Amino acid sequence: MNETYRCWAEIDRSALRHNAKVVRERTGSVELLAIVKANAYGHGMVGVAEMLANDAQLFGVANLEEASTLRKTLSHPIIILGPAIPEERSAIAKRGFIASVSTLEEAQAFDRAAGDQALAINFVVDTGMGRMGTPESDAPDVFKKVAALPNIQIHSISTHLPVSNEDADYTRDELSRFAKLVKQFRAEVPGDYKVHVLPSAGVLAFSDPSFDIVRAGIMLYGISPLPEFQKLLKPVMTWKTRIGLVRDLPKGSSVSYGRTFITPREMRVATLSAGYADGYPRHLSNRDTTVLVHGKRCSLLGRVTMDLMMIDVSEIVEVKPGDEVVLMGRQDDEEISASELAERAGTITWEIITRIGSRVRRVYV
Repeated sequence: MNETYRCWAEIDRSALRHNAKVVRERTGSVELLAIVKANAYGHGMVGVAEMLANDAQLFGVANLEEASTLRKTLSHPIIILGPAIPEERSAIAKRGFIASVSTLEEAQAFDRAAGDQALAINFVVDTGMGRMGTPESDAPDVFKKVAALPNIQIHSISTHLPVSNEDADYTRDELSRFAKLVKQFRAEVPGDYKVHVLPSAGVLAFSDPSFDIVRAGIMLYGISPLPEFQKLLKPVMTWKTRIGLVRDLPKGSSVSYGRTFITPREMRVATLSAGYADGYPRHLSNRDTTVLVHGKRCSLLGRVTMDLMMIDVSEIVEVKPGDEVVLMGRQDDEEISASELAERAGTITWEIITRIGSRVRRVYV
């Protein structure tokens, strides 16, 4: 690496492709809808999409802004997974993105926005998520009306699994109910539209059947939503920073805002070039959190601040400013996983990686 960074995330191309291969091994010949929303879960949307261009048949984003950015790089079909606000509909139609539609009113608005050109949509059914989609009891009737609109072309039908990593019994019942709906849809509205249901947890634990498309998200980045499958995946990101200062503090010194840590003895304290503005959770303060320096765990001291944080390097020989520090990932024989950080912060792995800030440079290795 020719350039020196204060705080950066190394993105492992080979690990990303390995995880895409795991998706394929578990689902066969179905199409891969690679989810790259939220800056590819913090890994860099454009860079990740370019690396997956030969593995994925479609890409999924959250909104029009993300879709427009991705279109500058890729010609693949792009599904906008979130609902569009009214002002975005004409642009979605004009640029040829696949809109996700939950209601007849939305579909009618898109039909008007499309003019005389066909607009592909993803018709969403609500089977338990409660976030978007037509309620399953109403779905057959609404779907027939949507499919009859002159400028609407059904690209796909989908639903979302709210507890695929928590409640296997509910998920199996939900998949069964949805499969019956799909059968009814196909009988009443023939067509070549496709079906997608399975997110990462579904791919790992409920991939029979896989339907026509699978929506792989967090597993592509090497994090399993189900711990028992983690061994199949390779973490893609190593999050690093550098030591900015090394100081010897006497016993009784306070560290950081609030004086929540007082040195119990003379300690060598390093100040790191990262903080919560880079996305490192402030909730990791005073939670027995560690980072890796020279392959050894070093404790976080006091509160994480906006741009800096302090660690105990008393046991590290020859530590100096400029040394690499791993915030998340592997260094020598030690590893700090996203799930470890999430557990200590009282959150989920998705939040840990997606909150990593824009000033953290993504470096593809």
